[in-house]
Amino acid sequence: MGNIIGYIRVSTKGQLEGNSIEDQRKNILDRYSDSKIIEESYSAAKDRYVFNKLLDDIEPGDTLVVTKLDRFCRTTKEGLQYIDKLMGKGVKIHILNMGLIEDTPMGRLIVTNLLAFAEFERAMIIERTQSGKAIAKTKPGFKEGRPKKHSPKQIEHALGMLIVNGGNSSYTEVAEITGISKSTLIREVNKRKL
Repeated sequence: MGNIIGYIRVSTKGQLEGNSIEDQRKNILDRYSDSKIIEESYSAAKDRYVFNKLLDDIEPGDTLVVTKLDRFCRTTKEGLQYIDKLMGKGVKIHILNMGLIEDTPMGRLIVTNLLAFAEFERAMIIERTQSGKAIAKTKPGFKEGRPKKHSPKQIEHALGMLIVNGGNSSYTEVAEITGISKSTLIREVNKRKL
């Protein structure tokens, strides 16, 4: 029997609950305690260097394990290409929430349908997100992006406490007192020097 290789990745910096690197690692190791875990920390839409290297390096008889179909591929076409390449090399594919992908006509039919539904679901999520954003933009007071953590008044107060602005405290002390990070304080001081 070959090696068992678990592939884990997050597609966004703030991955949803249940899809975190730690959750994926735990799910694979719970099932295959002797598996080697290959991690792709953050993958942009097309850059999956670690996964592409894994596809080249994996050996006949090995088993590739991923927790969910969306960790494996983004589109039906991409998924079928990966499956063909892996099965052509004699690699088994186990998607934990689906089972072992079999190299049979029925197995391929099932996988093709599941890949198509996963791609459809992803497209629907993107569409809903864009629609929600468009609606939000029509509302007064809408600001795109993450809300500010601290009000301008809080920032001004913190800046007034700094030695560089005539106060009595260092950046570290002000950060501890106010909860405003040292890097934010430095950035705000530099902004005002311009």
